[in-house]
Amino acid sequence: MSFDIALSGIQAINQALDVSSHNIANAGTYGYKSSRANFSSLVAGDQLTGVKVGSTTQNIGLSGGILNTGRSLDASINGSGFFMVKDSSNAINYTRVGIFNTSKDGFLTDASGRKVQGATITPPSTLPGAQGDITIPTGQIPAVLSDKLNYVGNLSSDWTPTTFPALGAVTPTTPPDPSTYNMSKASIIYDTLGGQHTLTQYFSATSSGAIQVNFVLDGNGAATADLAFSPTTGQMTTPDPNDPAVKGKLPPIDLSVIPTADPVLWPGFISGAKLTDAFVVDYTGTTYFRGEATTSTNSANGYASGTFAGVDLAKDGSVIAKYSNGQKQPVGKLTLATFPDEGALTQVDDTSWVQSLGSGVPLVNFAGVGTTGSLNTSSLEQSNVDITSELVGLMTSQRNYQANSKVIQTENQMMQSLMQAL
Repeated sequence: MSFDIALSGIQAINQALDVSSHNIANAGTYGYKSSRANFSSLVAGDQLTGVKVGSTTQNIGLSGGILNTGRSLDASINGSGFFMVKDSSNAINYTRVGIFNTSKDGFLTDASGRKVQGATITPPSTLPGAQGDITIPTGQIPAVLSDKLNYVGNLSSDWTPTTFPALGAVTPTTPPDPSTYNMSKASIIYDTLGGQHTLTQYFSATSSGAIQVNFVLDGNGAATADLAFSPTTGQMTTPDPNDPAVKGKLPPIDLSVIPTADPVLWPGFISGAKLTDAFVVDYTGTTYFRGEATTSTNSANGYASGTFAGVDLAKDGSVIAKYSNGQKQPVGKLTLATFPDEGALTQVDDTSWVQSLGSGVPLVNFAGVGTTGSLNTSSLEQSNVDITSELVGLMTSQRNYQANSKVIQTENQMMQSLMQAL
């Protein structure tokens, strides 16, 4: 009987050694959770007959260290939750390994080629939609027509009044004389085909608190507007930023009339392209103080067409597509899953699990919502294996192995002595 008990001990220790060696081998595996062999007694009736490894458990709840990788498509979870990925059999797997890529067929995938799950976003909307595979639009994005310009600056009250020429006399061949204006600022705007045009504002002081703005499109006179400021406070009064109907904006300017495709008068113009007939310029925040004239904002909307150039992950889990024209737009948002009992998940490989009856139904949320952890981008979660504890466990297993071997050796000697005495 003692021979069988000692033999069961050696077999159980061998299984425990397999678990420890597997932990040590995966000490460098991202997202790996260490396992532990749990011993239990073998009982026959009311008699103890040995020992066995009753179960093996993973320490899923203990997070590993965070390694900064500098790669924009790497992510780790700070707190509770799992990334959701769909395997080739359409089963949802849960993992802590956030190594993502863009597949050749336009899906966000993990390092194993499984499709990452999240909420889809269909531009130009920025609101998350249905849960499912995150698709990446890898084609061309269309040009967007410019219809608004925001300008904020200080138009100096020290300016000397000047007289700007009639707009009809301003062309690329006869640009305005610098003595006829106090300051000019150029902005890039786009037509319906993504053609680039230059809209220049020529600021001319006409009297105290009065500024005339002449708009010149591609060197051709386009429109004139007047700004008014309080000479005592330096604040803009026309267009009135406090009037709900105006809100600091000029009346819409018609930029749609491009008479010819003359390369001199309209450089870069492509036949069929259109500019807006309701271009809005917002001067909210512009002032009229003494001293240097400054510009803090001079930005028009719109952009040219662009080709797909890659994706980035934002800290809130948004998947941001990048394009050659410098534009970025969200195309999806990662969702994370938490479980009532994550320790009861069924393991499918060293770093992935599936739902089980014991784990409960997953609660799916965006990162940082409710009990779901936040995301760390450009980083990965390391293994939670404690090498020191594993090595101490190996030494303990070695001593236990030697003790059980000694029992077998002693019983063998006793049996030999008994046989010799007969």
